[in-house]
Amino acid sequence: MDVVKRKNPYLFKAKYINEAQEFVKTILDAFLSSQEEGIFGDFLEELAIFICGQVYGGRKSSTVGIDLEFEKDNIRYIVSIKSGPNWGNSGQIEKMRDNFRQAKQILGRNISSTNVVAVNGCCYGKDSVPNKGDYFKLCGQSFWEFISGDGGLYTAIIEPLGHRAKEINEQFSLEYAKVVNRFTGEFIKEFCDADGSIRWGDVVRFNSAST
Repeated sequence: MDVVKRKNPYLFKAKYINEAQEFVKTILDAFLSSQEEGIFGDFLEELAIFICGQVYGGRKSSTVGIDLEFEKDNIRYIVSIKSGPNWGNSGQIEKMRDNFRQAKQILGRNISSTNVVAVNGCCYGKDSVPNKGDYFKLCGQSFWEFISGDGGLYTAIIEPLGHRAKEINEQFSLEYAKVVNRFTGEFIKEFCDADGSIRWGDVVRFNSAST
């Protein structure tokens, strides 16, 4: 039940959630949603590196903050891959810029720094101003075409992803139901009265009490 400690109990009360299963499902769905983006982002990053490896000999970079390195038309590209265009705040973007600068310095010992181009690649979305001055931001179709040379790849990859997802989702639904049932039982035992009412005071104390 540690997941209860990670969510705002006042919000759930304000939403008038009075069923133990609804409480558990709301928390679990929010938790899974935050995890899914990271997990799927990692998958798309691996897919992009694999595709670029097949086409341009791209490889996973050993440089901190750089996900992909490859050469095309006598230019060394260093790429930081993100899921979508709105992935970070100003501090995180500045950290990416620092990683690009450091990577250029390292690579510049062996090749001319003018031949090293930094790219923030986003697996979906759009950006109307790709040239950010010290790096390029390529999103969606532009990114997939950049790493593969195929302007239609961004739509081509959706079908096999869908087939695979169907297989995974069927098994996930079974496991999800088991978790909801188990957590609901635990929640009722810890936080509900004999008549089934949620003891919100206990929930808040479990979530926020100093001791």
